[in-house]
Order: sequence, then C-alpha cells, then structure tokens
Amino acid sequence: MQISGNAFSSGFSGIQAGQQRIDRAAGDIASQSARAKGVEETSTQVRENDDLARSLVDMRTGKQDVQINAKVVETADDVLGTLIDTRA
Repeated sequence: MQISGNAFSSGFSGIQAGQQRIDRAAGDIASQSARAKGVEETSTQVRENDDLARSLVDMRTGKQDVQINAKVVETADDVLGTLIDTRA
C-alpha cells in the first residue's frame, strides 16, 4: 500500500509560509514604530500608519494561515490513522 504525503507536505508548507508572513509583518511593525517616535503628523506619517495597518492585517492573515494549515495536517494524520486501522 502506497501512501502519498501530499496533504502533509501541503499543510507543512502552508504553516511555514504563514510563519514567514508573521515574521515579515512583525519586522515591519517594529521598524515602523521605531521610526515613528517623535515624528509630527505629516503625509509621510499617514502613509506609515497605513503601512502599519497593512502589517497588522498581514500578521493576522499569517496567524490564520498557520491555524488552517495545522488543521490540514491534523486531518491528514487522522485519515492516515484510519487507513492504518482499516488495513490492520
């Protein structure tokens, strides 16, 4: 019996991509907040606020990506366990 690991691979790749998105967004947020200290409200500051909001959305999206792909891995594990139990 040959079992394909595509669901596992897909899930783990998705988790890794979500974590990378979170890391990028966190870095963007940290660099924006470091630059924003003591700066007056200007058009540049407004753009940076938009970038900050976008980074926060990206962070939340990355979190959801990780959660969803963890469910994929969990489901693949359950299916594999059922197949092994059925075969045994």
